[in-house]
Amino acid sequence: MQAALLPDRGVVKVVGDDARRFLNGLVTNDMANVTPGKPRFAALLTPQGKIIVDFIIAEAPAEDGGGFFLDCPRALALTLVEKLNFYKLRAKVICEDLSEVLGVMAIWDGTADSEYGLSYPDPRLPVLGSRVILPPHLAAEAAADLSATLVNADTYEVHRIAVAVPRGGLDFVYGDTFPHEANMDQLGGVDFDKGCYVGQEVVSRVEHRARARSRVVPIVYEEFAPSSGLPVMAGGKQIGTLGSTAKGRGLALLRLDRVEDALTAGMPLEAGGIAIRAVKPAWAKFDWPGEAKVAT
Repeated sequence: MQAALLPDRGVVKVVGDDARRFLNGLVTNDMANVTPGKPRFAALLTPQGKIIVDFIIAEAPAEDGGGFFLDCPRALALTLVEKLNFYKLRAKVICEDLSEVLGVMAIWDGTADSEYGLSYPDPRLPVLGSRVILPPHLAAEAAADLSATLVNADTYEVHRIAVAVPRGGLDFVYGDTFPHEANMDQLGGVDFDKGCYVGQEVVSRVEHRARARSRVVPIVYEEFAPSSGLPVMAGGKQIGTLGSTAKGRGLALLRLDRVEDALTAGMPLEAGGIAIRAVKPAWAKFDWPGEAKVAT
């Protein structure tokens, strides 16, 4: 079992009598399904349906003070608090950025339930393991208590990329990406049966259309890793943008219809002059121009 403190993650706390109802009217998932030990992946969207910030929502047990803890990108924690306060109006809630005192540790390749902080399974994919919100200085002690090897965050990144889970800011651009493009519909990040939330109409239209033109998908390469941010090309035309890469694997936001055109025409894909191949994630349920699946 391995564990890593994730320096890119922050923590926002939302507490108060109206906290559940307040969040339910804003985020993409149904807060009725969030209970202690059962978190949900969700996002706050613009009215146009694009992701402002995505996060995992975990609820603390009442005996530990209760409240909801949002495991979010640290760089966007203050933005998230500001957006939540913008919508607060007269709701009885308090929204706080606790990123200076709390961090997030990921644990994978085994099951774990730490007593050193708020422990919860990663709701996106079982292979991602679990997470603990805790004071960063306790990370080593918590890992030792779980008999987990504490490794650096880069090791977790290799794991995340290998299982094809996008990371905002690297694999897609916040403020310019729809939930379907970031595969939130595939990773349990959107409840299509819940009531209204900000941006719902746009997300529902994409779902009912039954196809997102662009998605973050895995790529494989055999040479040196192409640099993040490079355009992905086919036949001299850009069909997407490369995101994270590590050890022969990567993620890229691609136009799937253009990938299909390239495959039909026998045109290879490349980024920075390095040949790449797009593959379908093992967990994906969306249409794919071919049957290739990423190895796990």
